[in-house]
Amino acid sequence: MADETTGTGGVSALAEADAPVFETLVQMTLDTFERSGLDPETYLLTRIAALVALDASPASYLLNIGAAEEIGVSLERIQGTLVAIAPVVGSARVVSAARNIGEAFGLPLRHDEGGETGAVT
Repeated sequence: MADETTGTGGVSALAEADAPVFETLVQMTLDTFERSGLDPETYLLTRIAALVALDASPASYLLNIGAAEEIGVSLERIQGTLVAIAPVVGSARVVSAARNIGEAFGLPLRHDEGGETGAVT
């Protein structure tokens, strides 16, 4: 899988700014796709699921969902992944992920009838 599908291309650009933290991130992610033995879509959906479990920042979603989009992973597959992991990670993490994904991509937020805020899907 090429750098653009793993998301390391964007991180590599940051590492070139001579920032040791970003350089460390690049080194941590190099070759992880190949070592995983997963197909590109499964690899990126797994990474997105892990981001939800960790309550990751919008920037993390931007990098990984952007890479997923580049290889043709549909929004429905990403939404399906969020539905699949919701019973394990909990609704609070999924709602937080929806908000962070919306923020990362500049999506407008809406309030549903229960008062929850989330990205428009």
